[in-house]
Amino acid sequence: MQNARPDTQNYEHLLRAGIPLIDVRAPVEFSQGAMPAALNLPLMSDDERAQVGTCYKQRGQEAAVELGHSLVNGEVREARLQKWLEQCRQNPEGYLCCARGGMRSHLVQEWLRDAGVDYPLVEGGYKALRHYAMDVIESRSRWPMILVSGNTGGGKTILIRSLPTGVDLEGLAHHRGSSFGRTIVEQPSQTNFENNLAVTLLKKSDGAEMTWVVEDEGRMIGSRHIPECFREQMLRSPIVVIDDPFDQRLERLKTEYFEQMSAAFLSVSDEETAWQNYGEYLHHGLFAIRRRLGMERFTQFAAHLDNALELQRKTGSVEGHLAWLAPLLEEYYDPMYRYQLSKKADNIVFRGDYQQVEEWLRSNT
Repeated sequence: MQNARPDTQNYEHLLRAGIPLIDVRAPVEFSQGAMPAALNLPLMSDDERAQVGTCYKQRGQEAAVELGHSLVNGEVREARLQKWLEQCRQNPEGYLCCARGGMRSHLVQEWLRDAGVDYPLVEGGYKALRHYAMDVIESRSRWPMILVSGNTGGGKTILIRSLPTGVDLEGLAHHRGSSFGRTIVEQPSQTNFENNLAVTLLKKSDGAEMTWVVEDEGRMIGSRHIPECFREQMLRSPIVVIDDPFDQRLERLKTEYFEQMSAAFLSVSDEETAWQNYGEYLHHGLFAIRRRLGMERFTQFAAHLDNALELQRKTGSVEGHLAWLAPLLEEYYDPMYRYQLSKKADNIVFRGDYQQVEEWLRSNT
């Protein structure tokens, strides 16, 4: 496969278009941070990289390069080359990427060329892409924002996802931002959360300033923190509030936390394990706020939760969960949201039900 495309520094195009990247860094480097469209096909394993690094410190670059060639040789080199070739065939528009666009990506590029494939690389490598991503967050954080607030179950995330300029921070963080917020997908590293945010901001804009719509979040979403520049703009931004009826909010929460979450657990493991993990997920969320509830109320809610889980497993009905969810909203979450919102009263520019807020946002963004 011949490829006349040159090496590139067009980081905006790479990230906005989601161009596939063959990231040849070691797995430990990739796990710490990578771009969303990157696939890790390393030149060296973690152990091989560590050996080469030690050799470099003790004996210098020439000896380290020689060791690297001896470690990635013969069948090992051929196996890795075949993986790179297959990825090149599947993604002829892609690029090679290493840490800084240096020796590793150039070496893989050379081996591919020897095999008949001329495949370009990212000049500056991942470090340059990461620097560009942080610049994107910094610059686009200065654009106007509108925050969507409201009680739990108001449909804030659903609304944000439906809007062209909506930025779903919770989706990017793989966490709903509450004690029951974790999902079955592990949260990304802080670096990857930021990388994903940058790519989202790029994909949703063509460079012309627009108004972002984001949820009224705290500083942390699970164990990930919103970049400070983005958070500072959120604190200065106007707020719209969804005021939906209590029963309607309960219906949304029943769907999201009980029907969808139980189905998600069942989709990734056997039935026994899934129900155990699902029950632990709900109990963990309740346990996290036990001190605020008081131990007597916590014990009552936990008992209702156990009964609801048994009913759900036997019959499929999630109605039993209302025995603890409804009073939890009334006694804990709703008062907490009212208090937090009272401190931001001067920033509120519109209130209404879900449909009214959606119409207002579509007319004002």
